[in-house]
Amino acid sequence: MFISDKWKDFELIDCSKGEKLERWGEYILVRPDPQAIWETPRRDERWKLRDGRYQRSESGGGSWDKSALPESWQIRYGELRFNVRPMNFKHTGIFPEQACNWDWAMEKIRRAQRPISVLNLFGYTGAATLACAKAGASVCHVDAAKGMVAWGRENAAASGLADAPIRWIVDDCAKFVEREIRRGRRYDAIIMDPPVWKLEKDLWGFVSLCAGVLSDEPLFVLINSYTTGLSPSVLSYVTESIFTKKYGGRSDSRELGLPVTASGLVLPCGATDRWER
Repeated sequence: MFISDKWKDFELIDCSKGEKLERWGEYILVRPDPQAIWETPRRDERWKLRDGRYQRSESGGGSWDKSALPESWQIRYGELRFNVRPMNFKHTGIFPEQACNWDWAMEKIRRAQRPISVLNLFGYTGAATLACAKAGASVCHVDAAKGMVAWGRENAAASGLADAPIRWIVDDCAKFVEREIRRGRRYDAIIMDPPVWKLEKDLWGFVSLCAGVLSDEPLFVLINSYTTGLSPSVLSYVTESIFTKKYGGRSDSRELGLPVTASGLVLPCGATDRWER
């Protein structure tokens, strides 16, 4: 398991009965988590004294009780700063379990000792984009949601990267990749965080398509999965079949996890595949 355990502005305090208790900077949130099926005692008083809680509705969806929260606030991870906002569908704009992947990508880019271009697909609010840019790469950030790309720009400004070599693109990721292939553009690294429907239906075809924009000397490909229907081994099979067959190298696929302060255990938070040449 890859564990993101270097946070200072985020903490997974406890998790139980389908929810998790988190600290985001100075604010305490309670959010749903279907992995937390255990019914361990909730001894921390912050379960009741939280600043905000997202509660599922029996009819579907859900809503925030966030009267004690500002509209947004900032947290820091190492050299990066992010604007946090309680959003629909329980999200905050940041997936903290991805921090170990940001560290890995930054190290790969810095050790490459050559100019590196990165394509970040389904880039969301830009955490991975900023990590790669901070390490010295040029980055093309693509997401179909205009609001998420704007949020990514805000995070870039907060991290001192407003003038970094980042292309912010609002587009369908598959259509964008197809156009990049026709243009003859190539990238040394690809990061992708496809939505669940894309993973379950089109993962093989989409990853095969993305192989068409890799340079002749690729550095890495990083694929994230948040669906329980795909094990880490499935991601390795895909990347080994597509990338290792062509370029050599290797894949390392594992669960992602966040340490839980109350128990000393680790909460699983999806899977990731790191392919490197």
